Formats: sequence, C-alpha cells, structure tokens
Amino acid sequence: MKPVRTRFAPSPTGFLHVGGVRTALFAWLVAKQASGKFILRIEDTDKNREVAESEQHIMQSLKWLGIEWDEGPDKEGSYGPYKQSERLATYKQWAIKLIDSGRAYADPYTAEQMDAFRQEARDNKQPFLFRNHRPENPPIWDGSMPLRFKSDPKTYSWHDAVMGDLHTGPEVVDDFIIMKSDGYPTYNFAHIVDDYEMKITHVIRSQEFIASVPKFLNLYEALEIEHPILATVPFVMAPDGRKKLGKRDGAKDILDYKREGYLPEALINFMALLGWNDGTEQEIFTVEELIEKFDLARVQKSGAKFDDQRLLWMNGTYIRNLNIDRLIDEVKDFWPASAEVYDIEYKREVLRLVQDRLKFFAELPSLTTFFFEDLTVDTSLISNNKNLKDLPNDKLAELLTISQDKLSNTTFKADDLSQCLNDLLTATDSKPAVLFSVLRIATTQAPFSPGLAETLAVLGKERSLGRIKQQIETLHGALD
Repeated sequence: MKPVRTRFAPSPTGFLHVGGVRTALFAWLVAKQASGKFILRIEDTDKNREVAESEQHIMQSLKWLGIEWDEGPDKEGSYGPYKQSERLATYKQWAIKLIDSGRAYADPYTAEQMDAFRQEARDNKQPFLFRNHRPENPPIWDGSMPLRFKSDPKTYSWHDAVMGDLHTGPEVVDDFIIMKSDGYPTYNFAHIVDDYEMKITHVIRSQEFIASVPKFLNLYEALEIEHPILATVPFVMAPDGRKKLGKRDGAKDILDYKREGYLPEALINFMALLGWNDGTEQEIFTVEELIEKFDLARVQKSGAKFDDQRLLWMNGTYIRNLNIDRLIDEVKDFWPASAEVYDIEYKREVLRLVQDRLKFFAELPSLTTFFFEDLTVDTSLISNNKNLKDLPNDKLAELLTISQDKLSNTTFKADDLSQCLNDLLTATDSKPAVLFSVLRIATTQAPFSPGLAETLAVLGKERSLGRIKQQIETLHGALD
C-alpha cells in the first residue's frame, strides 16, 4: 500500500464557500484516517481571473476551520513548489515529452478559424470535435501558440470511489489545449503532472469535472503514468434542491461565518454531513469521530441540499455544550458596546443565562443589551403581546405595583425570586403568561429573555425595581 496522500488544489479566483471547503474536508479526512499527508496546492495558472489576496484568504479559511495541511506554499515538503506558477519549467518538460512521442502539436488556428469550424459543425448538426481539424503539418511549437494534446479516442470504463463504475464511449475524447500561448499550462494538463510528481494517491473533486475524466485517462496513458484513485463528490445544492448552490442561494465566504460567530467545529460537522453519513441517526460528530468513521463509499451520489437552518441548529448545539471559559473567550468581540465598562464576572453571569438561546455569537447584543443599559420603554411590546394586549393599562400598572412592593422585600437571589414570583401569582390571582410577561417587558424591554427569576437576579435589585417603576409611570402616563 502506498502512503496515502490527498490534496486540495483551489484556484485563487475568489473566496472559499461551503462547496469548495467540503471537498477539502473530505480529502483531509481521508488523509488523517490513514495517517497520511494532506497537501495544499495553489493552482494559479489563470492570471486573468486571479483575485488579489485570494490565496491568503484560502489559507486563512482552512486554518480557521482546523483543516491544516502537511505540505503547501508555506510548508515546503519534498515535492514543491506548491504553487503552479512556480512550476512552469516542469510543465514544459512534460509537454516536450508529449511532443517527442507524437502526442502533442502546436495549434496554429486563429479565433476566426475556430469560429468557422464550430459553425460548420452546427450547420451539419454534429458535435464540434477539434480532432477533426488537426493541422496536417503543424508548426514547431515555440511557446507562441497553444499546444494541444493529440488524443487517442477510445471507450473507457473506470471506477470512481463515490460514483461507482462508470463508462463512456470514444466520442467524448477530443484534443485539448495543454499549454497556453502565455506560457501557462491548463488545468487539464497541470493537475495531472502535479498529482503524479507529488505522489497523490486520491483525487477528490467536485462533480463538474466528471465529464472530463475520459480525456484525463487518455492523457495519463499518453504520459505512461498510473492514475490515482478518483472520487467525485456531488454538488452542494441550493436549498430548493434544483440547482448548484450559488451566491444568491447563500453560498457565503467561509470567513463570513467566523465574522458572524459560528464555531469552526460546528461548520466542519455540518459540511461533513452534506452528502455523507455513517449509516446511523447520529448528527453531532467530533472531529475525531469524523476522522474515524469517514468513508468515501458512504458519500451519496446525488446532490446534498444546503440547509442554513440545520447549520444554525447545529451551531447552537455546539454553543450550548461549550464550557463557560471558552465561551467567554469566543464572544469577546461580540458584546454590545455598552458592555465594555462591565467586569468579566458580570459578563460571565449574563452568558450563563443566554447560552441556551445563543445560536451564533453575532446575535449576542440583541439578547443581552438590556443587561448593560437601560432601554426606553417600548409600548409596542405590550400591544403586540397576545396575553397583555387586551388588558387595560390600569390593570397592568396594578400588577406591576403589587410586584414592585413584594420584590423589594426579597434578597434578589434567584431562589428567593422564584418563590416570590410564585407567591405573586396567588396574590394577584394572575396567570404566569400575564404576570411574568408584563414583568419581563418592564425589566428587559424585550419580548423574550432567559428565566425571569435568573434575569432579575443578574440585573440586581436597584435596576430591576427602577425599570418596573419606569414602566408603571409610562402606563399611568398613557391613562392621563
């Protein structure tokens, strides 16, 4: 058995989104499971589409997720360089090898001539095949014009580790460009050379490349090299399941999830389950469990729907299971501005209360601002509450006045507050949905909050009673 070596080979043409990172994750899991090596290779041969700083963005995204590579642009190994723009001499050597064996030729045609060939095929209602227009006496290739691979059309059958046994006829094998006139190789040529020289054992890539596999196999044969294990992962689909996930459907920059306060381990778990499962009902996996259980044979052949609500649920589950010390560290950049003057112990108490409700860290201000600043009374909170909207203001003011008096005589510890609130239900002959709702609104100016007794305890006696007084005054003001 060869040592397992997998790779992720993105082009620096924009940000990474879920589809691309899932491919990297699957390759990383295969390598880690076999105690092999995971390689990051930057395929920067399309200079017209290259985006500044994209390479750094790719690396930052993978590092944040914990998908660390063993060899790459910043971790030199025995098979570098790991950027294709630094390997041009290598591609030229392999191109010359194909020329010498009669399997590559210079393409002398102009764009206008190519258009004429394509139009001819359309007029004849035939598919366009370049091999039908090979020049009889091609010029010597000097790098000033494209170099094409001379295909040998044939039937192919091969095994894909995900898709199973596949088969195509000779009609899909055509001549294709392997070296461009700018001196850079095409993807179709460069990745085969690189995978061979870097001793890659598994090529895991997206479904968009599956139609090109026959011509890759033809090139492997011409180069007299053995192809690696091929594994084609299906597309990540838009939520409606009808098309490949795109920016309009929620394919965000991976680092946007970091900025919004998602946990990397939750995102890893979510992406692993996009098209894979271990045959059980388990949904929450540690990274260690994923490494142990992942199997390409259990990756589904059909597309996997992107479900942002499932991701939100999963992230919330991970947040609930964090210990408070890590949670404090994770949310340090997400507190509302008004929290800055409060000490860490007070923030710790606030976090303990909202941890079960927190689904991503960017919503921390909306859940906690009332703990740090007194908010203006919002009368719509009562008018929009189904349990309070039909009660007259004087009745609501009466409930709050009785509550204010009883609460002022408690220690404002959570247990005492719970007992006091239960006693108030009897004293006011009220229901929890009414009494607790009006108290919650008065003390938090929010439609929802953590447990009322615990919230009051953290707010403290002076602040809680002061807010109840303010709400009573507002209700009386509405009566005048």
